[in-house]
Amino acid sequence: MMEAQLARCVAAWCPGATGVAGATRLSGGASQETWSFDILHPGGDIGAILRRAPQGYGAAPARAAGLNAEAALMQLAHAAGVPSPKMLYVLQPNDRLGTGFIMERVAGETIPRKILRDDTFAAARPKLARRLGGILAAIHGLPLPQLPELRRMTAATEISEIERDYRSFAGPRPVFELALRWLRKHDPGPSEDVTLVHGDFRHGNLIIGPDGLRAVLDWELAHTGDPMEDLGWICVNSWRFGEIDKPVGGFGSREELFAGYEAAGHRVDASRVTFWEVMGTLRWGVMCCGMMQRFRSGPEHSIERAMIGRRSSETEIDLLRLLAPGGK
Repeated sequence: MMEAQLARCVAAWCPGATGVAGATRLSGGASQETWSFDILHPGGDIGAILRRAPQGYGAAPARAAGLNAEAALMQLAHAAGVPSPKMLYVLQPNDRLGTGFIMERVAGETIPRKILRDDTFAAARPKLARRLGGILAAIHGLPLPQLPELRRMTAATEISEIERDYRSFAGPRPVFELALRWLRKHDPGPSEDVTLVHGDFRHGNLIIGPDGLRAVLDWELAHTGDPMEDLGWICVNSWRFGEIDKPVGGFGSREELFAGYEAAGHRVDASRVTFWEVMGTLRWGVMCCGMMQRFRSGPEHSIERAMIGRRSSETEIDLLRLLAPGGK
């Protein structure tokens, strides 16, 4: 069924395509799906990825930019030389596939355990932190007038939304209360620099090969705001996967990340990065609580949700380390 739908769609925009093969669903949440397939073509088959919200599905989460905005951002990033999959096609209503887009498939790895431990990536790991700093600088340098319509986020807005979500759960968590109080007290105010913020720049959304970073994925949480937010988010301990002494994704140091960022002509405000690291740690903890609540109350008792939900206790330990005098 899906291959037939894709074949009809591809025939309309890919001259010479003779069909599609190997359509496989990779993932699917409450409102979105990801499919991998090959476009059959006499000049050589094309590996492709479909990312879509099928017709009739509910609206995307409030924080999401939307799939059309995500497609526009990826096109802009690719044109500017940011490692991002090439956009092949944006779905239209007459395709009857819902809302979304088709992009080229990029070979590589997204599983953190493999990236951090397999010999295949041994040569890439020492260079990744600095490289990611440079990529974030390029993302933050994309011209604001060319961006699609996006949410404008500030630290105060973020604190308010996190607290709203946290208060919707049953029972207080003293460490989260402490973190909220710390964030309010240390809110640095609106950033003088307002840029595009990727919003979810971390393991899982980065395709890595033996040669290093190959593509940045999942732009659905993109917004405009403080560029230091992205630098703080990649340093959250939950994305180190056990390599606690390597703050940047478990493979590098903050100094290397900052050096790559500043070498690209952008300034780092380390105190704001620390603020956003605390914010990101609390945000992930609250998100974990939300996963557990959906596991307990929802009709679908997903083991994956339960496994993520239990990690809220890990974020409490991380917050205590961050908020201790001299802690990080």
